[in-house]
Amino acid sequence: MNSRAAPHEPPSRPDHVRRVIATAKKRRGNWPPAPHEKPLGDRAADAVAATMGSWRFIALQSGVLAAWVAANVVSGGNAWDPYPFILLNLVLSFQAAYAAPIIMMSQNRQADLDRGRAVADYQVNIRAEAEIALLHEKMDLLREQQLREMTELLRRMVDRIEQLEARR
Repeated sequence: MNSRAAPHEPPSRPDHVRRVIATAKKRRGNWPPAPHEKPLGDRAADAVAATMGSWRFIALQSGVLAAWVAANVVSGGNAWDPYPFILLNLVLSFQAAYAAPIIMMSQNRQADLDRGRAVADYQVNIRAEAEIALLHEKMDLLREQQLREMTELLRRMVDRIEQLEARR
């Protein structure tokens, strides 16, 4: 038995699905890029955002801040950063000054990806709507054809009945 369909036969369902998927991949191109294809800066921004946006980072930073404050309070006059903890303030300001733009870069990249996905979803929805409209047209044509055939059959039956009655 030949596994390939003859040229005049419609393609089998799996072949059709594979072909549609391949066409969609070609149309989409290389989007979104694979993680290893992203520039180093983008990967770094994503890693920083993922790290700083985690409970683990918050817990670790809280522990470091508590240790810093406790060590300086316990040290008294020998503290490297006595109250009001100006050095700690400076360190946290530097952290915020660098972290905020890096996190915003990651968010902008994510927004771009989301925008691209939204466009792709919209295009899929438009195609699906067109296919559904086409199916409705085909169904309407089939119904019209069936109605014409049934009308023709009824007309022939009525003619036949009239012929039979005329013979009597």
